[in-house]
Amino acid sequence: MKTLTTLSLILLLAASYTAKAEDDKAAKRQARRKAAEAAQKPSEIAVPAKTGLRLPSLFGDHMILQQNIKNTIWGWAEPKESITVTASWGATASAQAGADGAWKVLLETPAFGTGHSLKITGSKTINIEDVAIGEVWLCAGQSNMGWSVGNSAEAEMEANVNLPNYRIFKSAREHWHEPLTEKRDLLDQWNPCNPESAAETSVVAYNFGKKLHLALNVPVGIIQQAYAGTPIEGWMPWEVQQDIAQSKMQKADGDKSAKLQVERKGESREKALQQFESELADYNAKIAAGETMKNKARALLPPSITKPADLGNQYPAHIFNGMIYPIRPYGIKGAIWYQGERNSKTAPQAAAYGEQLKRLISYYRSSWHELSGGNVAKDFPFFFTQLPSWEAPQIQPVEGFESTWAVNRETMRLVSMAMPHTGMAVGIDCGDPIALHPQNKKPIGIRHAYLALKEAYGKDIVPCGPRYLSQKIEGSKITLEFDSIGTGMMPAKPGKLDAFAIAGADKKWHWADAEIDRNKVIVSSKEVPTPVAVRYAWAMNPSQRNLLYNQEGLPASPFRTDTWALYDPNNPDVGVEKPEKTDEARDAKRSYQDWGRPRMTQ
Repeated sequence: MKTLTTLSLILLLAASYTAKAEDDKAAKRQARRKAAEAAQKPSEIAVPAKTGLRLPSLFGDHMILQQNIKNTIWGWAEPKESITVTASWGATASAQAGADGAWKVLLETPAFGTGHSLKITGSKTINIEDVAIGEVWLCAGQSNMGWSVGNSAEAEMEANVNLPNYRIFKSAREHWHEPLTEKRDLLDQWNPCNPESAAETSVVAYNFGKKLHLALNVPVGIIQQAYAGTPIEGWMPWEVQQDIAQSKMQKADGDKSAKLQVERKGESREKALQQFESELADYNAKIAAGETMKNKARALLPPSITKPADLGNQYPAHIFNGMIYPIRPYGIKGAIWYQGERNSKTAPQAAAYGEQLKRLISYYRSSWHELSGGNVAKDFPFFFTQLPSWEAPQIQPVEGFESTWAVNRETMRLVSMAMPHTGMAVGIDCGDPIALHPQNKKPIGIRHAYLALKEAYGKDIVPCGPRYLSQKIEGSKITLEFDSIGTGMMPAKPGKLDAFAIAGADKKWHWADAEIDRNKVIVSSKEVPTPVAVRYAWAMNPSQRNLLYNQEGLPASPFRTDTWALYDPNNPDVGVEKPEKTDEARDAKRSYQDWGRPRMTQ
């Protein structure tokens, strides 16, 4: 089992303090913004009536619609009420509310533009102003997708940003044990990109959308749906994953925890739901009265349930129910995803992630396509973030079963190779040896944009770093072939590549000599006269090695050519050790570290 340094022991708790500080800072900024808006336009902050014509919060001033498709617009009204949606560009669509009051129309949009408006007419009229038409992307995941620009390494560079045709929609965290047709957050809304809205936005999603906006020269909108500390099991319906062993284990753990919470502490479902309804009524009343802040430091947010566990945010499907179900089938071009840390505590868990990610992508695509009447593509682009570097720098040629993030990276790589219209933003040259929430996320956002510019928009661009394709054993050497080499491959810094390892049939790994030859890397070692397999950057934190890049400044993903066991079935729980809560760790200050990387040139 891996031994952590004192610094590593400090880092994990420091990260938890950092995450809290992130929430506090973001909440303060949001509270100031909402308070200012309330003072200027108090009549606009009110609880939507649950009777009569109304719309989800996704439909409001400054919104953006996907260009050149029929966009789904939906809402609620009185049963059998006739609804007409009229657009300033001349399109109209009508529907009649069902017995439950729900209605939906498909409204055709032209090519990109700004300055549009919508009129929704029924028993009353709702006018939506400053509507843009362009490209819309979903940005979802756990805390590293939520980590804000204001807390990133380059926050000051966005302090004066003014991009009115770049639109941002950021949702509060919500989960529920049943699908929610309507989100409970009454303050979320579309905002044009300015210093304040930028600072509150996910640094990965923000830089992704900004790069697209500037490269395409069209309006771009991002819908940020992030929830800290959540497993992938929470982000898709149970029926989609119910036959996956790891998903069943996650559900069983939640059921077991819930039972113990009821038996030992009386945390019953009935008690939790009753308290929730009381807190929700209080929240709604405060918003109706014009309040926007919980206290001087925190904005008002809808309540949530943490106990018992079968109502909490770690339980399968609950994040999907609260964060994804209510926003489908809003017109989108594609999605980016940053999640996986919560599913990499052990190697078996990390190994299962590949199949889970495939299920999630397939379901998001098929359900969005179906619910949108076929207007959102059935195979829309879906790009995901490979886990960055974390923990002590690599010193062994290949780290063992405890290096669970290496396993997760490999499962993601294989998904990107197997599923059409997917891609992976490699992150091993980003990260932090201490913090679980590294600040150097801007490169990851830009790499997502490269993937989108190539895959979704057909731009003449190198979308990613060198990708391993195959190996050929030739005597004492192994030749590795790559694509996506751009104008050529290179090491990250002067000197020889030093992140390759090679092994024979004895499965003992040794550092390899590695030489670049056009689109190939030739590896060998005097210690391994008859090699059979290679691994590259196989460690929790390979960032300090001399890594492989292309000339465009994009890194190669870690990979392996073998199919050997990734964990011991007799000891499957081996993983990254958690630190003890020592006084030294409690008193730790944030120690941010970054390192050099080749400049991205596109």
